[in-house]
Amino acid sequence: MSLLNETLSKIQPLDPDLLAKAQQKLDNKTKPLGALGRLEEFARRYAAISNSLEPSTWKKVIFTFAADHGVVAEGVSAFPKEVTVQMVYNFLQGGAGVNVLANHVRAEVLVVDVGVDHDFGDTPGLIAKKVARGTRNFAKGPAMTREEAVAALEVGIELANGCRADGVAMVGTGEMGIGNTTPSAAIIAALSGRPVAEVTHRGTGINDQSLANKIRVIEEGLAVNRPDPHDPLDVLAKVGGLEIAGIAGLILGCAANRIPVVVDGFISTAGALIAAEFNPLVKEYLFAAHQSVEIGHRFMLDRLGAAPILDLQLRLGEGTGAALAMGLIEAGVKILKEMATFEEAGVAEGEH
Repeated sequence: MSLLNETLSKIQPLDPDLLAKAQQKLDNKTKPLGALGRLEEFARRYAAISNSLEPSTWKKVIFTFAADHGVVAEGVSAFPKEVTVQMVYNFLQGGAGVNVLANHVRAEVLVVDVGVDHDFGDTPGLIAKKVARGTRNFAKGPAMTREEAVAALEVGIELANGCRADGVAMVGTGEMGIGNTTPSAAIIAALSGRPVAEVTHRGTGINDQSLANKIRVIEEGLAVNRPDPHDPLDVLAKVGGLEIAGIAGLILGCAANRIPVVVDGFISTAGALIAAEFNPLVKEYLFAAHQSVEIGHRFMLDRLGAAPILDLQLRLGEGTGAALAMGLIEAGVKILKEMATFEEAGVAEGEH
């Protein structure tokens, strides 16, 4: 059995009894029932995912997957592809937005080269897992072979398995790849059947003319490749990206290993969509960090049945939103673990 199929078979639904016990524990805290709103939801779900009423949040990791995209040749981005390489070095030097926000919540950023068109050599700190030197231009044909897509998925799965071995309590997803809002929009269009113009936005800040071109390129790519919406591997291989595949695999692996996973923005959620199309139980293990400015993100979240934690008009990616959301999830778990009960505090309970 392949690593992918083995992982898919390991994913189990959350235990409803554990969810109920976590809520009962929250209800006994010194507060009116439900008074901490979604923090209680985060705590309840986190406990059930972690299979513990005293779950750890101490070791937090954000994986930032980097890859290039052949479709950039069609003029879909405001930035040249060289920026992908430059930003990888910025991540490794600790100078990017995700580094700052991860430090804020005491999370580690791990940078994964799954498909950058550059020879990094033996670069300290970089996790070298290159499947290919970027995807091919999906406006002309498939972005990847099915074998490349599976290989990138399994990179993510292996990293999740390593997290279980290393005692990682919570995982965040992030990415870097110039042009990657284009395959992300193509994925939600392919899976949902919605018009491309309805799910495609400005990415790095392209103008109206470039946006019209981007929509045309995605429409061409879908027409040329005809991805099967009932086959997530077909969609991923034909119009996806290597970093999107890596994220999808990471999410599948986290679900199989019972590790809560915090999904960042538009591109990361494209990976989550692919993962959930492989196995819908994945949805139970996800926390949607935020709703991006990218218009297609709302349709992705709706398809996942995921309520975003934040709406801060973010559109950077990298794992920045995941870092911020991790802090709120951890706050909810601390309520579960550290807040006094009515009995402990000597406080009279209200009538329910």
